[in-house]
Amino acid sequence: MSIEEDIKQPKFKSNYEKGLINLLYTYHWVNDRSKEHFKKHDLTNQQYNILRILRGSNPKPCTINDLKERMLDKMSDASRLVDRLIKKELVKKIQLKEDRRVSNIYITDTGLELLSSIDKEINSIDELLSNLDEKEIEQFNFLLDKLRDKEF
Repeated sequence: MSIEEDIKQPKFKSNYEKGLINLLYTYHWVNDRSKEHFKKHDLTNQQYNILRILRGSNPKPCTINDLKERMLDKMSDASRLVDRLIKKELVKKIQLKEDRRVSNIYITDTGLELLSSIDKEINSIDELLSNLDEKEIEQFNFLLDKLRDKEF
């Protein structure tokens, strides 16, 4: 379905406006579907992102600042997200003795097991892009990278 049909707007001021609206609409479309997927595991998209970051750095820890730097959603409150993941026993936090303002965050075995089970199901998330063949997905990634190269 076209963006015109999805939002019931037959005309746009320009193709640039259409492209931006299409990008934002598609972001929310993908985000809603991934939320549904992670909800089964009592996770938010942001919590899943933190778990993936921690798994990628495992066995090395990350600090809250490391997580903020690497998160997809830069507006997320990493400290609160980590606190929620600690309550679920998916991560642990160890305060540094030399600087009590800094804590190292580690993924737990339970967190690794959860990610492993999600990995087995992840095909349903990948299927969101299955309308694109290999060449198209390469072009899609190239265009998104090129878009972010623009400085304001």
